[in-house]
Amino acid sequence: MLFIGVDLGTTTTLLLLMDEEGEVRRTIAKAYPQFFPQPGWCEQDPSVWWAAVRMGIRELVRGYDVSQVAGIGVAGQMHGLVALDEDDKPVCPAILWNDNRAQFQSDYLNNEVGRRWLSAKTGNVSYPGFTAPKLLWLREEEPQNFSRIAKLMLPKDYINYRLCGVHATDCSDASGTLLFDVRMRCWSKAMLNICGLREHQLPTVHESFEPLGTLLPEVALDLGLPERVVVCAGASNNAAAAVGTDTVGTGRCNIRIGSSGTILVSNDNFMVDEHNALHSFAHADGTYHFLGCMLSASASNRWWMNDILKSRDYAGEQRRIDPKRLGHNSVFFLPYLMGERSPYNDPNARGAFIGMHLHTGREDMTLAVLEGVAFAMRDCLDIARAEEVRVKGSTISGTTITPFWKKIFANVLGIPLITTKVPDVTSFGAAMLAAVACGAWPDVRTCSHELVKTADVIEPDRWTVSLYQERYDIWHSLYPILRPKFGRMR
Repeated sequence: MLFIGVDLGTTTTLLLLMDEEGEVRRTIAKAYPQFFPQPGWCEQDPSVWWAAVRMGIRELVRGYDVSQVAGIGVAGQMHGLVALDEDDKPVCPAILWNDNRAQFQSDYLNNEVGRRWLSAKTGNVSYPGFTAPKLLWLREEEPQNFSRIAKLMLPKDYINYRLCGVHATDCSDASGTLLFDVRMRCWSKAMLNICGLREHQLPTVHESFEPLGTLLPEVALDLGLPERVVVCAGASNNAAAAVGTDTVGTGRCNIRIGSSGTILVSNDNFMVDEHNALHSFAHADGTYHFLGCMLSASASNRWWMNDILKSRDYAGEQRRIDPKRLGHNSVFFLPYLMGERSPYNDPNARGAFIGMHLHTGREDMTLAVLEGVAFAMRDCLDIARAEEVRVKGSTISGTTITPFWKKIFANVLGIPLITTKVPDVTSFGAAMLAAVACGAWPDVRTCSHELVKTADVIEPDRWTVSLYQERYDIWHSLYPILRPKFGRMR
């Protein structure tokens, strides 16, 4: 049997064809634009996602025996608001995860409804990128569009609907809406009341590995696939990437370094940290996880390299840095170029270099940027550790993360970092979910344990870890000092 995994990203859809043994037969990428109609807004037309998936699947299976294709799993960008009318047509462009128009509504939820109340009802507090504050914005600013909502969906759920005609979501993606009771794995009636929704306007909720149905006849004909191909519920991009890196089971960890950066720590049991600094979400294997998200990970390095140094030789710039400088840099960088999400939930946070002197060179500044991103990820990891979750190692992925940067991460975090054999971990995880839905594997954990293979491991150096502990303590103290000033910077 063959399985298709789809990673519906913000700017690109990645598709992967996998066999039962976990061997990747082919990968395809399809790009599309984002639209920024106003500062801080970010939208997409759902039809571009569907066009990318249609074209991608056709190319993906070309030359293969399509009768062997058994299932499709879709993972996608979280939090996006896809509102459909009675004819299942979008009432407005999809409002994406990185859209900040609902800051006022998010503040209302946190400050007036109350962070403690939100945490009790959903397991999380509000962020402007979440779906619930966007709904409040739509109700207040575009009431005509809000009144036309017959069904509310998330981006990957729209693709599943186009594939099999079912309005459904999964627990991991629903967790990021702030409309979902994560502990009980069901919609929160209290939150629906606040947002003016009724439960019939929400998709049915499934576990990520559950089948939703099979391809619609006209879709099967269009894609050149058998009608019996199973469509599974799929997962959020982070949960699917965790499956694709064998991050299932308590204390397992996965770090993803893209423009933004995420750290996911899996737990068999539902947990909430004291200050809701990390998200508490449902996992794709039927358990739970902590998720920390920093907004400017490789985006910080890209800004420094492209806009400031006017260079695109990332590896070459890093080769200029003496490895003996690790743990000795006197320059510190706060990577809050777009504000920060985890652990501070502070849209006013700003980037900063601190500690320069007359002998500071470009190598020191470059190193400070790489270290600053690693320190920010350490902030999130330490919160999970404070909840007595033991993390002994982590997988790490990202197209821009070099071996040198991985070495910095390993020593800042103080744990071994594993790179897996398959780089496209999100679409790989989505294909695994499809394999479980089709019965090729008994459960997600077994499938992930068996199919994920290690490519290499970077071990931390004990002495460098101790040096970075001192540097981290200084770096960690800087944001609280500067926070009162950030709010005055416009």
